[in-house]
Amino acid sequence: MSWRAAGDGDTVGGVPARYVAEPASTEEASAVLTAAATDDLAVVIRGAGSKLDWGLPPRRLDLIVDTSRLAGVVEHAAGDLITVVRAGTRTADLDFGSQQLALDPRPGATIGGTVAANTSGPRRLLYGTARDLLIGITVVRPDGRVARAGGKVVKNVAGYDLGKLFTGSYGTLGLITECVFRLHPVPRARSWVTARVPAEELAGALAAIRGAQVVPSAVEIDRPERGPVAVAVLLEGTAEGVQDRAARLVELLGGTAVTEPPGWFGADPWPAGGVGVKLTVPLSKVAKLPFPLRGSAGTGVLYATATAESVAGMRAAATAAGGYAVVLTAPPEVRDRVDMWGPVPALALMRRVKEQFDPGHRFAPGRFVGGI
Repeated sequence: MSWRAAGDGDTVGGVPARYVAEPASTEEASAVLTAAATDDLAVVIRGAGSKLDWGLPPRRLDLIVDTSRLAGVVEHAAGDLITVVRAGTRTADLDFGSQQLALDPRPGATIGGTVAANTSGPRRLLYGTARDLLIGITVVRPDGRVARAGGKVVKNVAGYDLGKLFTGSYGTLGLITECVFRLHPVPRARSWVTARVPAEELAGALAAIRGAQVVPSAVEIDRPERGPVAVAVLLEGTAEGVQDRAARLVELLGGTAVTEPPGWFGADPWPAGGVGVKLTVPLSKVAKLPFPLRGSAGTGVLYATATAESVAGMRAAATAAGGYAVVLTAPPEVRDRVDMWGPVPALALMRRVKEQFDPGHRFAPGRFVGGI
């Protein structure tokens, strides 16, 4: 097990750590967190660091647990379409031959970070999110105890569904060390149908796509401040089936069928160091949001670049549409001026769960919604 003193780069949200631990197994991670509990150390989990700037700075930070040595595929049961993967494995490095883990990888992201933030890309429309594909999990609780759930071994904690709880928990409940996922066959053919649609016709175009029964894997839009909206529909399947469905969409949208996605497809709209907002709204309201955005018109999960002054207006528009908005990332001068998370109806329940798993409030303290 590797422990070291923290260096200049071992910070989270500008808060420096004192130590860094790099466990290479669940057993080593358990020993690390047992020691951290004994010494009352505040802990933040770090994978590849691709989302370490999401959320608020920790109130205090003693130990960074780095998962880079917790990497690799433990098992690939091809006949069962299942894999067991260690949390520090980079999603882009996964190769299951004729099978796939259908989570569009964010640049540099690890499996643990993907699950902890419940991130997913354009194909969430067909395959679901990390929460939907996760069928088992191994975690180390803040006191060092190991818990497993899913697959052949089911050991839930106090009646909780560990997989669902840890997905989207932002590292506040413990350390994920292994994940069990459902796989899908790699499609034989892919095609993107792209079109440019006047903003005032976007709602009709999206409704037409939904009614066309072409079973898209993704329906993405890129709406600029002015001018037409770019629409890209991903179709997957057999070569003949994809060709037929693409032809129907081309006729419907007046677009073109291409074999590569547009450059903006699945990419964040904000620049490095900028303000990134995630909005979730009902499908019928996607076209009514009155500002530039990018994301899934098939699931209502959208992203926008913002300023400190525009966050409140974006959140108000999302709320009026029956949705919500959170600020994923922002520089320090903006974090100090905006409400990163916004109102959360289930906050009381989330606090009870936090109290159950981390009564000392040592894991990512203050990083998550409501100061959790």
